[in-house]
Amino acid sequence: MDQKDLLFKQIFDENSKKIFHLCYGYTGDADAANDLLQETFLKVWQNLDKFRQKSLISTWIYRIAVNTCLTYLRTEKRQAKDELTDSIIENKTEEFSEKNEQVALLYTSISKLEENDRLIITMVLDELPYNEIAEISGISEGNLRVKIHRIKQKLTELYNQHARI
Repeated sequence: MDQKDLLFKQIFDENSKKIFHLCYGYTGDADAANDLLQETFLKVWQNLDKFRQKSLISTWIYRIAVNTCLTYLRTEKRQAKDELTDSIIENKTEEFSEKNEQVALLYTSISKLEENDRLIITMVLDELPYNEIAEISGISEGNLRVKIHRIKQKLTELYNQHARI
């Protein structure tokens, strides 16, 4: 393995789990999330030599992943997505433990948020520092804190609505 291969492997190992969560938050579908994860890291590999280190590499990768997810959502006809996501989760809930049911419910709730809110809350769940989230989302840290508070309130409402069903 050459230097670029080793570097890429390290970058993938350190970031792939978070990027999968981000993609899953956008799609609500594990297969689509895996496809988007692969597409994201293909772009990372192809452009690794162009990374200018003006930000953290994880920030750069998040931006690539967000753009990849948004392109996917724009090109896919997602009208039936809500019904599809709900039916997939309902079919699989029998296989899940109670904790996994709660996680599935959380991701269902996240999928109902606006695109930007989905991105922000996914990064919060992945424990990215607020300054990095602010840089990725293009808003100030002060506005980010307010936005996160509002997203959490909305997410709680959505979660509670789905939990009652």
